[in-house]
Amino acid sequence: MKKIIALMLALVLTLALATCACAEAEPVTLRVGYMANYASLWGVLTGMNKGFFEEEGITIQLIEFADGPSEIAAMEGGSIDLAYIGKGAHRLCILGNAIIFAPSSVHTTDRLVCSAASGIESVADLAGKKIGYSAGSSSETTLDNALNVAGLTRDDVTLSALDPAYIVPAMISGDIDVAVTWNPYTAMCLEQSEGSYEIEFADGSTNMSSWICLPGYAEENHDLLVRFTRALFKAMDYGSNPDVAEEVAGWCADQTKTDKAVNLMQWGDAHWFNIADIKAALEDGTMQGYYEGVQNDMIAGGNITEEEAHDTAEWVLYDIMSEALA
Repeated sequence: MKKIIALMLALVLTLALATCACAEAEPVTLRVGYMANYASLWGVLTGMNKGFFEEEGITIQLIEFADGPSEIAAMEGGSIDLAYIGKGAHRLCILGNAIIFAPSSVHTTDRLVCSAASGIESVADLAGKKIGYSAGSSSETTLDNALNVAGLTRDDVTLSALDPAYIVPAMISGDIDVAVTWNPYTAMCLEQSEGSYEIEFADGSTNMSSWICLPGYAEENHDLLVRFTRALFKAMDYGSNPDVAEEVAGWCADQTKTDKAVNLMQWGDAHWFNIADIKAALEDGTMQGYYEGVQNDMIAGGNITEEEAHDTAEWVLYDIMSEALA
C-alpha cells in the first residue's frame, strides 16, 4: 500500500511539474512574414483570432512581403523569424538557405490568366505569347510547368520578369498576353482586365506551401518551433473546415484590406491540411512524398540540379511536426 501511495504521489508531482512548466513557457513575440493572400494567412490568422498562439505564450507580429525569396532574405538580415512560402521558394530550402518545419496546403493543378485578345485555349497555345511572371517564386515554377506540358521552351515565348504588383497593370495595358501569378493578383487581373479568363493545367507536379525558418534558428529554438507549430496545427484544424471558410476569409480580408468575396474565392485554390491529414501523411509517408515531389519538380524544371538534391529529411523538420501533434 505504501508503494502504491508513493507511486501515486510521484505521478501527481510529475503532472504538476509538467503543468507548471507549460504554464511558465516563456512569453515570446515572433515576427512572421506573409504574403497578402488567403493561402498565406488562413492558418496564422485563425490561430491569432481563436487564441491558439496565446495559449502557447506566443504573440504574432505580421510583416508583409511580395514573395518567398524576399522573406528568406529578410530572415537572413534578421528582421523576421518565421515565414510562409509557396512552392517556388522551396528551392532555397533544398539549397540550404532555409528549412521547413510545417506544411500549410497542397494542390496539383495550376492556372494561368489570359487576356481577352490572346486567343489561348490551352497551354499548347502559349507559343509566341508575351508572358509576365515573377522570378524566383512559385510563379516561375508554374511557368516552367506550363511550358513543359505544352512541349515548349522559354525560347518559344516572350518573357517579362515582373514584380507581382506590376503584373496586373501589365495585363490591363496589354503589355502581356498571359499573367502567371497568385492571388490576390490573379483575382485583380480577372477583375480589372476586361474579358480576361483562366485556363487550368495539370502536369503531375506537387504544389506545396509551407512554413520556414533559418536552419540556425531551428537549432536554437526547437521547443519554440514546436509551440508555434502546435498552435498552427490547431488553427489549421479549425480553419480547414468549409463551414468556417467565410469567417476565415473575413479575417484575411481585414488583414489585406481586400474584399471578403475575393478571399473566399481562394478557398478552392488548394487542399488545406487539417490535423488528421498531417498525422496520416506523416505515418504513411505521404508527407515525405509531397516534398520529394516538389524536389523532383525542381530538378525537372531546371531549378536545381540532381547534385543539389538531398534527402528531404535534410530540409524538412518532420520531427517538429510529430512533436507538435503529440
